[in-house]
Amino acid sequence: MAQPRHQRLPAPRRAGLVASALVAVLLASGMARGATPGNALVMAWNIDAISTFDPAQIAEVVTNEIFSNTCDSLAAFDPADEKKVIPALAESWDVSPDGLKITFHLRDRLRFPSGEAATARDLAWSMQRVVRLGFGNAATLTDYGFTKENVEQMITAPDDRTLVMKLDKPYPIGLILQAVAANRVTALLDRKTIMAHEANGDLGNKYLATHTECVGPYRLRQWNSGDVVVLEANRDYWGPAPKLPRVIIRHVAEAGTQRLLLEKGDVDIARNLTPEDLRTLEDAKGITLARTRRPTMFYWGFNSADPIFASEKVRLAMRYLVDYDALQKTVMAYDGVARASFVPLGSFGALDEKEGQPFKLDTSRAKQLLAEAGYPDGFEASVIIGSSPYAAPIAQHIQANAAKVGVRLRLEQMANAQLFARHRGREFQSAMLGWGAGMPDAHANASRLIYNPDNRLEAKLTQFPSWRAAFMDEAANKVVEDAVMERDESRRAAMYEQLQRDMMQRGPAVFLFQTIYVAGVRDTVRDWTWNGFQTYYDRAAKN
Repeated sequence: MAQPRHQRLPAPRRAGLVASALVAVLLASGMARGATPGNALVMAWNIDAISTFDPAQIAEVVTNEIFSNTCDSLAAFDPADEKKVIPALAESWDVSPDGLKITFHLRDRLRFPSGEAATARDLAWSMQRVVRLGFGNAATLTDYGFTKENVEQMITAPDDRTLVMKLDKPYPIGLILQAVAANRVTALLDRKTIMAHEANGDLGNKYLATHTECVGPYRLRQWNSGDVVVLEANRDYWGPAPKLPRVIIRHVAEAGTQRLLLEKGDVDIARNLTPEDLRTLEDAKGITLARTRRPTMFYWGFNSADPIFASEKVRLAMRYLVDYDALQKTVMAYDGVARASFVPLGSFGALDEKEGQPFKLDTSRAKQLLAEAGYPDGFEASVIIGSSPYAAPIAQHIQANAAKVGVRLRLEQMANAQLFARHRGREFQSAMLGWGAGMPDAHANASRLIYNPDNRLEAKLTQFPSWRAAFMDEAANKVVEDAVMERDESRRAAMYEQLQRDMMQRGPAVFLFQTIYVAGVRDTVRDWTWNGFQTYYDRAAKN
């Protein structure tokens, strides 16, 4: 039925029409030539996982990449060497002799997109806000002694360009710079604008679900769920102006559709391509494949609150149902490196490639372990999976091997946003999904995938996959706590190495692959730059 001529559309539908009209205008000149506009970077990407742009809540890889292009942190990982931390919002920092205080000196003339001056006082409020809200990302700060009760005393701004961060213990400073200073929790938010939209004491949380108000190269112009994200360059950005003033990210769920759009020139970059698509594009004229190894682990996680997966022997049996070699040659030929350890390659404390993947397909060993666990005839269980191109093929591969030992796996595929919501709520029996380390140090994943500070359901520690899996191992917790404070690097690395060996035997998940990001890039794009921790939209240019 047609809309009455003057009827006001509901807000979500109005937003969708505005977004569609905006993208149509931005793409119009390019479509006429069978190419994208010269002043915009256009990507095809499955972005259905986006649920908020609030740095206190962001947990998904997709959202984090977009956010990091709109909001700078105090420090950043070096684009040329991701193990190095370089200045960003802070041009320098000093550490007290006792290691209990870091003083950050902010750059001059930082400005928000509104044109208002951005100060260290805004940054102190932004970091305090993360802790006060208490969402998942608060753990990035509470891990290092910051609490709702002390955060206003521990993170302060004595003047407009100085931020002081006090620590409760002398943690390794390099770890603090990687884990906190280079993390999204140190984004410099526009307090005035955000608090003008506060609702019921939420510190602007509802507003930031669909806005970015911070200091960075771009700002979020529009997000229409399941449709498009549009970024526009900030005129008052402190650093070099982005080479392209707009970034348009089109939600395209199907990998085959992404490939067709790339081949036709309707997008500059395709982000979710299957091995078949990549093989097709490898020799395609005018298209190159860009690769970077990510610190993201794709894994099959188990809910230890479930009676079946509470058994260490059952979890170990599942490891022998994976034919890593076969998957590496087929499904993950382009997208990953076989890895059974929870620590990504390239991280401090990581086991090497051989020791970090000791398993082979062995159904006899799996059946023996199942019998010892009390399941000689197997069992029935569900596996929830998302929409990544390799999720279903990997799940089907394991499903077929599991059937040989009497384990009947029911696969439930869903949108990534639904998968993450169910996983965060412990509403699953087993799940296949990814988790990205926030820094190149074993502590990043040890402190989330293994360490669990409070396993009670009411604790709701949703930023800890260990909590989501109801996995509690006091001995492993102690190793993580001791390792983070160990000053001798060789001893610290050895502690993480042994923890990896132990967790491959009794841990909460079967780790499958460390992912490799592969993008199809048209030759009209220059300087597409990325590493394990960030993709730099502002560096991309066009011929």
